[in-house]
Parts: sequence; structure tokens; C-alpha cells
Amino acid sequence: MSVQAAYQATAGSPLDVDREFYGRIASGAGRVLTEQFTIPIRSGRAWKVPAGHVCRILTVDGPQVGDLNLWSFDNPRERFWAARTRQLHAAHVTTYDRFWSTLPYLRPLATIVADTLENYGVDKEGGRVHDTLGTRCDPYVNRMLTGIDDDVHCHSNLTRAILPYGLTEFDVHDVLNVFQCTGLNENDQYFMKACPATPGDYFEFFAETDLLVALSTCPGGDLSVPLWGPDAQDPLEFCHPIGIEVHRVDQGILDEWTEPKFAAYSGQHGLRYVND
Repeated sequence: MSVQAAYQATAGSPLDVDREFYGRIASGAGRVLTEQFTIPIRSGRAWKVPAGHVCRILTVDGPQVGDLNLWSFDNPRERFWAARTRQLHAAHVTTYDRFWSTLPYLRPLATIVADTLENYGVDKEGGRVHDTLGTRCDPYVNRMLTGIDDDVHCHSNLTRAILPYGLTEFDVHDVLNVFQCTGLNENDQYFMKACPATPGDYFEFFAETDLLVALSTCPGGDLSVPLWGPDAQDPLEFCHPIGIEVHRVDQGILDEWTEPKFAAYSGQHGLRYVND
């Protein structure tokens, strides 16, 4: 018997996404390509996606996992909140799910409008794609597990990528693992499987506000070989670049769109000022 989700969308709420509107955005009608580049293997890059634009992340010449971070461009204290996104939508996200921001802001930073892997579903091991369950690989865990200092990790890639924007390691946060196939096994333990993406697969989101976006092409590549433990292998031959496109959406589609507002809560938390 299926158990009902804890958070339910009510008509007109931010969880009740206007699919017709975002479908028009996904159609590509009237789009203008404003930026295009490729992120090489085992590296990272950060870039701006203006409000009202679509960012497409696509596989170039083979399967590859990308670790994604998002911030409000004008206020990086407001950033993607993977845990709340997981609660409000799902542990693995797809079309019409949204990227929610941290407290005290709590609003959609972006909305997913297209995903060529949305019909992947659940495989025989329980794997699904576009994961918010796990987070980025990092040199601290690697040192803990192997005793080796190694800067070839998504956390390090993202740290280097955002330095030109005045951000540091402390601003890197839990990620969306784009194209990554993961799940929980019978012991409730996190597992990763080989990336199912093929050349030309893509994942698109619409920027609800001006965004700073950063992506690491995971040094684990397509995650088809074990990275830790007695069977660990160097996955270099399974690493591929990831392509990025930024498109301006036709203004006619956006005529009735407005940037989401911050959470309406007053922020008092029951505190009261007392005059002596």
C-alpha cells in the first residue's frame, strides 16, 4: 500500500506548478541562445543565468555525472536547499520539480522544464536519476577513507569555480547530482550506479531569479566503476565533458510571469524585545 507524501500541493500554491506555462518555455519557441560552452572532464565552472532564461545541461560524447550548485546571484546567502527540495518534491527530481532556496528566503530559485531521462523511472535495483540523496565527492572523505590527499573532487572543482565571484569553500553546498543514478538498498544504504545518459541527453531549468550556477564534471565520470573499497578503480577513461547552453526565453511567454517572492513568515521566531 502506498504511503501519502508528507507535503501535498494545494491549488494555487507554489507546489502547484503551472504546467502549461512551463510547457511553453520547454517548447523552445522564440528562444535565443545567449551563451554556450563545454566544461572539460574533472573540472568545474560557474556562470550567471539571468532571470527569465533557461539553462540546459547536456551530455556531449558520453555518459557523465555533474554536481550542480545554485545561488541567488545578488545574495549568495540564498542558495539551493537540497534537503527541503527532497521533501517538497522527491529524492530524485525531474520536469516541473523546483529548486528551493534556504531559510529565511524559501522560494523557488528555478523550475525544471525539460528532462530527456524523465521516463527512466525505477530500475530493477531501485535506481533513479537526478539525485538529491547524496552530495558531492570531496577530498576530506577521500583522505579519511584512503589516507591520500587528492584535489580531484567535485567539492574542490566547485570551490575553484566560484572563486572569481568572491565565494569560497564555505559557500559550496549540497548538490543536485545531474544524470546520476542512485538509490537506497535493502539496508537503507546509499548506492550509485552507472549513469544511463547517452550523448545528447539534457536537463533544463528555468531561472526564477538571477542565478549564479556552478557545475563540476564529476571525476568519477559515469560512476560505472567502484571509487572506494578493495575493488576501487581509476575511472579516468569513463570521464566525459558536459555542455552548457543558456537561452533567453521569448518575452511574450513571460508577460504574466513574476519573480517568486520570499517566504511570507515574519521571522520573529517568538522572540520579543523587552525594555528595562
